[in-house]
This record gives sequence, structure tokens and C-alpha cells, in this order.
Amino acid sequence: MDWLEYLLPKILRLLRRLPLNRILFLGRSTRSFADYFKDFGKLEAVRGIFGERTEEVLQNLKVDLTWFGGYMYVDSSNGHLVISAPYLNSGDKVDIYLDVIHELCHVRQFMEGKALFDSRYSYVERPTEVEAYRYTIQEAKRIGLSDERICEYLRTEWMSYGDLKRLAKAVNVTCQ
Repeated sequence: MDWLEYLLPKILRLLRRLPLNRILFLGRSTRSFADYFKDFGKLEAVRGIFGERTEEVLQNLKVDLTWFGGYMYVDSSNGHLVISAPYLNSGDKVDIYLDVIHELCHVRQFMEGKALFDSRYSYVERPTEVEAYRYTIQEAKRIGLSDERICEYLRTEWMSYGDLKRLAKAVNVTCQ
């Protein structure tokens, strides 16, 4: 389903420009990253992403909370972290933590001017995704997750089993 993952952000950006955007993003609120994720600037994994600029980046990072489904992503038009409120409220806490680490990698990539949604690559081969997943999996292993649990984390509805296997191989995880 790489086409869906590619098209969704483009469709959302297009809809934002239309007068309908006020209706579509009704209930969407923008707040500071620290309002949702306190003390993340102290985490070694986060400091590893931003280095000395960690506090500054996190102070300036905005989070758009939305009531639409999904998980989270970085808005490639403004660098905001977009998070689904239902996911934040009811998702697995370890998965949410790893997703935040993953998306903070994308925030850094955005700040570096990298194309987050480069359509020349499939999702699991996109350099920005592979880099973010490698870093995230490193953190998953550091906190003690097994390869089996990491594979559960990697498995998404937009990835085929073959895609999962390719991604797992790229990040040095064995998925059965």
C-alpha cells in the first residue's frame, strides 16, 4: 500500500488549501511538544537525535493533535508532529514512545531539508524511513524489546509481509 502512504499527506495538504480545511481540521489543536511529552529532552535517545540543540528544538516543536484516525507523522509543509488523539489516548505506550522517537528523527530530517516522502522509493526502502527505523529499533533493543516484539511494532496495515521482511532486514531484526 505504498501508494496510499504516499498520497495521504498530499491529499491532506491539498485539502488544507481549500475552504473545506476549516471543517476537516475542526477540533485540531496545536500546542508545544512539551505539553504532551514532558522531560523528553532529558532522554538519551532524543539527545542522540538533536545533540546540543535538543532543548531548543523541543521548545519550538509544535504538535498538531487531530481527531482523525491513524498514528503520527511529521507534516512536511511545516515540520509539526501530527498525532491522532485516539492513538495517543489508547495506543500501546511502548509503541507510542517508539513512534515519537521515530518521528523526532523525521523532524531532524525535515530541519536538514530532506524529502520525507520521496516517491522514488517504496516506503520500506525510503532512506529517511530506513534511517528513522534504524534509530528507533536501536532504542527498542536498548529498552529490552525482543525481535518478536519489535516485529509486532514494525507491522502496519500499509505494509505487506514482504515489505515487513525487507524493512526488518534493513534494520537488522529477524521477523518470522
